[in-house]
Amino acid sequence: MKILIKNGRIEDGSGQPGRAGNVLIEGERIAAVGAVAAPSAATVLDVSGLTVAPGFIDTHTHSDLAALIDPMVSAKIRQGITTELLGQDGISMAPLPAEYIGPWRKNLAGLDGVSDAIDWTYGTTDRYLSMLAEARPATNLAYLAPHGNVRMEAMGLDSRKAGPEDLKSMVRVLDRELEAGAFGLSTGLIYMPCAFAATDELVALCSAVAARDGIFVVHQRSEADDILASTEELLDIARRSGVWLHISHMKVCGRKNWDKLEPMLALLEKAEAEGIRISFDQYPYVAGSTMLGVILPPWVHDGGTDKVIERLGSPAMRARMIEDIEKGIPGWDNFIDFAGLDQIFVTSAKSARNQDAVGKSLVELGELRGKDPYNATFDLLEQEENAVGMVDFYGVEEHVIRVMNHPMQNVCSDGLMGAGKPHPRVYGAFPRVLGKYARDNRSLPLELAVRKMTGRPAEVMGLKDRGLVKAGYAADLTIFNADTVIDKGTYVDPVQFPEGILHVMVNGQWAVKDGQETGARSGRVLRKS
Repeated sequence: MKILIKNGRIEDGSGQPGRAGNVLIEGERIAAVGAVAAPSAATVLDVSGLTVAPGFIDTHTHSDLAALIDPMVSAKIRQGITTELLGQDGISMAPLPAEYIGPWRKNLAGLDGVSDAIDWTYGTTDRYLSMLAEARPATNLAYLAPHGNVRMEAMGLDSRKAGPEDLKSMVRVLDRELEAGAFGLSTGLIYMPCAFAATDELVALCSAVAARDGIFVVHQRSEADDILASTEELLDIARRSGVWLHISHMKVCGRKNWDKLEPMLALLEKAEAEGIRISFDQYPYVAGSTMLGVILPPWVHDGGTDKVIERLGSPAMRARMIEDIEKGIPGWDNFIDFAGLDQIFVTSAKSARNQDAVGKSLVELGELRGKDPYNATFDLLEQEENAVGMVDFYGVEEHVIRVMNHPMQNVCSDGLMGAGKPHPRVYGAFPRVLGKYARDNRSLPLELAVRKMTGRPAEVMGLKDRGLVKAGYAADLTIFNADTVIDKGTYVDPVQFPEGILHVMVNGQWAVKDGQETGARSGRVLRKS
């Protein structure tokens, strides 16, 4: 099948200023770009007044379970995302040994949701990726081997330090998953069991990743009080292993820490000048979103989610939790300290009994339950078996713009796909950059915004044939109206598709046409070779 897209303004993903021209698609590939005439038997789409860009690439996404349950993943395809990188934060679907299916599903629930609609006995990344392919996704899907899953298979969910034999076992598991096509390793050093890892453990794993020219994608140990020391740790890992370091959702949390952004960026720039490969992604909001269980001190998570629930049932343990939250623990990112009980909001709960908590701050939750906010929150986590999502407000708009313009940055959504009232980034991260920041605020030029959604993330991931509007590349395209494109979701009403994304093509087929989904699911599961 041949398709000629004519009279568009092409922003090709390179960062160079856009130009008028046509794009010829033949099958799954871009055949020609520029002054191209319509060949015989070609379907012609006139996109006068619209911008033609490569399909957007989301380097931090949580569609891992959602893509199996609803392969269309409408929230992503409707904002122009054609490729997603799964396996984030060290906590994902595979590998998953049979003996850990029960506790791991509970641990995963706050990030990726819950479902009994799939067969959870797949075991390895190879089989999980095959399941994704069989589901026929609308977007292209790539995967990172999650550190927490690897550690769990090798040494369980306990907090103990990895010994020499544990490290060998973890490397063997990781090598198997990289061989299956994972693009690298992810970790989330605030999530269990990843947080139990010492720096040397990460160096050993990253050395295996570097040997395959993969990337190390990391939610660092601190994004708040200890962010500078945390950043130094990541640079130490990169220096010693030789791995490409990619920092997830770059930010500095809490007013008292806002002055640490520039020193942190200076550390990264100095390391890059030394030859370390560094990048980071960012979602364009001043609030984040994750599982509510992160408000609990690290010791509460030792042994996995079943142990968390058990400890939440103990009044003595609850008293200790409150004391640790109010006094702090050195090296621990204390969300209640940097955001506040009144700036953390419940976004989802798995059971019907607690749906009235959704949308409430932890202070409001306490008022609703007639208890202090701490115990009301502990009740919620215990009753929901830790499957609760949250939004937390931590940042400042000036930082969003500063990070967005940094040459190491690319755009991501970090969209948690659970029910309830998710963070609006799930539906609008990429259109928000195009509309609010590139057009309305003029915080960066359109061609740079497009590059940070396409060509730049393709370079980070090592994708050789995506991210540019270029002959020979995969026919992944997003066509939008630069004058009207904008996100619509709010924190109060987040489930709204954006405006201005008119056409989205994945591997030569229209997934969105004239602003409506076509039902085509032409995505591919991408495996790193």
